[in-house]
Amino acid sequence: NPYAELVSRLRAAWLSGKTRPMEYRVAQLEALGRFLDEKQQDILEATTADMRKPFFESEFSEILLCKNELHETLNNLSHWMKDEHVDKSLVTSLDSAFIRKDPYGVVLIIGPWNCPIHLLMVPLIGAIAAGNCVIIKPSEITKNSQTLMAEGLPSYLDKDCFTVVTAGVEETTRLLENKFDYIFFTGIPAVGRIVMTAAAKHLTPVTLELGGKNPCYVSDSCDVQNVARRVAWGRFVNTGQTCVAPNYVLCSVEMQEKLLPALRKVITEFYGPNPQESPDFGRIVGDKQFQRLQTLLRSGRVVIGGQTDEKERYVAPTVLVDVQPSDPIMHEEVFGPILPIVIVANMDEAIDFINSRERPLVVYAFSSDDKVVNQVLERTSSGGFCGNDTLMHVTLTSLPFGGIGDSGLGMHHGKFTFDTFTHHRGCLHRNMGREALNALRYPPYSQQKLGIVRVASEVKRKDACTLL
Repeated sequence: NPYAELVSRLRAAWLSGKTRPMEYRVAQLEALGRFLDEKQQDILEATTADMRKPFFESEFSEILLCKNELHETLNNLSHWMKDEHVDKSLVTSLDSAFIRKDPYGVVLIIGPWNCPIHLLMVPLIGAIAAGNCVIIKPSEITKNSQTLMAEGLPSYLDKDCFTVVTAGVEETTRLLENKFDYIFFTGIPAVGRIVMTAAAKHLTPVTLELGGKNPCYVSDSCDVQNVARRVAWGRFVNTGQTCVAPNYVLCSVEMQEKLLPALRKVITEFYGPNPQESPDFGRIVGDKQFQRLQTLLRSGRVVIGGQTDEKERYVAPTVLVDVQPSDPIMHEEVFGPILPIVIVANMDEAIDFINSRERPLVVYAFSSDDKVVNQVLERTSSGGFCGNDTLMHVTLTSLPFGGIGDSGLGMHHGKFTFDTFTHHRGCLHRNMGREALNALRYPPYSQQKLGIVRVASEVKRKDACTLL
């Protein structure tokens, strides 16, 4: 295996204990901060070259949000690393019971192409903070960002413990044959299943961030113009190439009639009369992805946008109506600037529609009535939820981010990333003396011994009484 020696080298570094001290972890995290600062212009240029991502969007999503994660981690790492002392029984009341925060060991992080810096850096921050050695595999689709990570990161991080691997599908398959102690993958469900199958051969735990068909219910009671702005921004930012974009709108016929002119107006406000000329609207990442979107445009009927340019890989901000649940666009994640609208009679029908499908990464609900938003929250299941806006829940390091079912497995962001890459090791440290206290558990057994052991060991329900 071409990667066996590399994995062995990192495992030897981890076994040496080099990554465990807090001072070492802090030094490596601060080096990541310098990478973000000193390579900022390179990051902006790489993401622009890969998909013409606007500088504003790149600076916010690829740099600022990474720095937020980094600073949150550095501010709290000493507290997160501490042993967590836990409750004890009467039997162990004189002993020490605690949870030790251990690193897993050698971990693999496989990143996607849509946010090529951010979706590698955020899990990397948590993996380093937790004391692991890391192999980082950027997406080969965003070649400029991959080159930046492969050539730039090694000059900032300890090469004995952290390395970047550039690999296509075949090489990544060989990489996954090696035994890792944890794998963090961001991508599509089909590849997620391949990663999980490879991990299962070594009983390796995984986090899978897989995206999904995120529904957006718009009730009849809401500020239509505000809904149009927030939904259009969430759908068209990064040219729609985000896993948390609203994938389709559910609303009544009456709301659709109000929403369409509002969306048309907002798209012009955002990108001008010809979005192809706008510096704030990007391009589809590759020819394969462009052709897939061309196929999806055949679903329903185009009422806004619909223009394409194969040479530029340009797809206009597009809204579709008369979309049927059986249409192709309703059976895969859009991952492009296309917003289908599906008609439902009311909130109950919208909730039934959401629940009839695989659980999404996020559910969105818009209404001026908080009861409606809360009903959608309470009666659906998804990785996350955002009421009366889109995407903004992802910006909070205090909230866990992750999928459920078809949209993923596990979570990260802030402390949740640290916990993901940490083995919570249950520890009990007993006194070598006081052996007389242990005599009751040893044979020969008796009912009297059992009664005393039960009283000394049992966990009682609060407000419960014991009949003597």
